[in-house]
Amino acid sequence: MSHIIRRFEPDDAERMRSFAAGLPEHDLLFLGRDLKHPRVIEAWLRAIREGWIDSLVAEDGGELVGTAALVRDPLGWSPHVGEVRLLVSAERRGHGLGRDLLEAVFAIAAERGLAKLVAHMTPDQTGAVQLFESLGFRGEALLREHVQDRGGTRHDLAILSFDAARVFARHHAFGVK
Repeated sequence: MSHIIRRFEPDDAERMRSFAAGLPEHDLLFLGRDLKHPRVIEAWLRAIREGWIDSLVAEDGGELVGTAALVRDPLGWSPHVGEVRLLVSAERRGHGLGRDLLEAVFAIAAERGLAKLVAHMTPDQTGAVQLFESLGFRGEALLREHVQDRGGTRHDLAILSFDAARVFARHHAFGVK
């Protein structure tokens, strides 16, 4: 399966809505906001314009099949930390798309000079947990019953982190780009 990874652009908004509508709701719990709501995508695009989110999409034949975002808060207490958000369509999981998106996010994080990356997910999203751990993320916290789905069921939220400064310094020392 082939795909193209590129920056998320305003013209992608409607295709992003369609992509989000096709995802299981459980996949969206870690985002903090309901991606299926049009105002959330509008706010996302505004944050991209304002420069505190770098966002990528993966497309195949004009259809969005994945997205990744690197969220920063340059005015907060942790401007050195970026939050990674990753979504891949169910039919494209297990084929390397998530890994490709994460590696593209790593490149952006290095350009931005970030020292630490974090990712949030529910612990039962085992494929996502395994992918992030295979790339060097480690479990840092578990927040019990932290997110609630539309039906009122509460779910735990796992926080994984990645020591970007150490890894990027090692890559630089060995000439890895």
